[in-house]
Amino acid sequence: MKRIYFDNAATTSLDPLVLEAMMPYLTEHFGNPSSIYSYGRESKIAIEAARKTVAKILNAHPAEIFFTSGGTESSNTAIQASVRDLGCKHIITSAIEHHAVTHTVEHFHHLDLVKVSYVNILSNGHVDVKHLEELLSLSKEKTLVSLMHANNEIGNMLDLHLVGNLCKKYNAIFHSDTVQTLGHFPLDLRNTPVHFITGAAHKFHGPKGVGLLYINENIKIKPFIFGGGQERNMRAGTENLYGIVGFAKALQLATENNEKDKTHILEIKKYMQESLEKSGFGVGFNGDVFGSSLYTVLSVSFPKTEKSELILFNLDINNICASGGSACSSGADAGSHVIRAINNNPNQVTVRFSFSKHNTREEVDIVIEKLLEILN
Repeated sequence: MKRIYFDNAATTSLDPLVLEAMMPYLTEHFGNPSSIYSYGRESKIAIEAARKTVAKILNAHPAEIFFTSGGTESSNTAIQASVRDLGCKHIITSAIEHHAVTHTVEHFHHLDLVKVSYVNILSNGHVDVKHLEELLSLSKEKTLVSLMHANNEIGNMLDLHLVGNLCKKYNAIFHSDTVQTLGHFPLDLRNTPVHFITGAAHKFHGPKGVGLLYINENIKIKPFIFGGGQERNMRAGTENLYGIVGFAKALQLATENNEKDKTHILEIKKYMQESLEKSGFGVGFNGDVFGSSLYTVLSVSFPKTEKSELILFNLDINNICASGGSACSSGADAGSHVIRAINNNPNQVTVRFSFSKHNTREEVDIVIEKLLEILN
């Protein structure tokens, strides 16, 4: 049986056109971008062309775009720089952030470098914006607000402009983890009040191991990685040349095809939700499913039984890929901190299905059929 892949929030397949754009830089154009001869200059030109492409798509200045190894490094850099270079002594975040944010914030808190406040999460999974303003208004120190644009487990989306303007009002630094939305949702950074955003190419059919950090030109920070002058002295180390070329190509394709892909994926998500409801499993859905939510993610709670506790294992045996939450803590099934924060019901088992442009209604039908076999 052909594998059915419903875990696109974890990673997506590499688009053949992206691989085609990368191939010359894996073969003949192998020069080090820091070398002064023509081989090196060709590589340097490719990186700067990629930077301009990304900047144009995001309506940012090329000098604000920095390439990294992925979303985790980008978020670490933004948070560390806010504390070390921008004088932030107070961080406001939420309990449902990606671990790249929560663990970094906890690290600085344990070092006694920052005070941490957690904004309340409403029962539908959204951030309580009134509570956020209250926390900002009471803050006596320079504050960093770190809140994700779309949650990787339940798909709930944050209003970047609303939160960004609140940060502006209280002179706070605003970092948003946009890993799940970059390439899936149009961003206009020149007209969005945000200081840092992050991205990862593998979430929109690009290569793994390459990410983006946007640093607003109005703030100045020091490097996170030292040792060379790469990325305009901001990130030392020989650049991931073919990864950067792949990042730009993937973002370009995702942007060009956004409306068509979004319509198709949303239809698959709706079909899956309706099929699950009709199936009689007694499921519930986590988050603001068809409200302010990412069209790629559907978080489903099944009633806990002996059979449903092994649901992911049995789906895997049937060549169906889904996850219990985030795939970024591979091998450690400690349950989902996101689900605990919004719906701490021990009598439910949560499965995240996440979709891409390659998924079909026929695949949904097969998954429902297999679930009927597994659960009945």
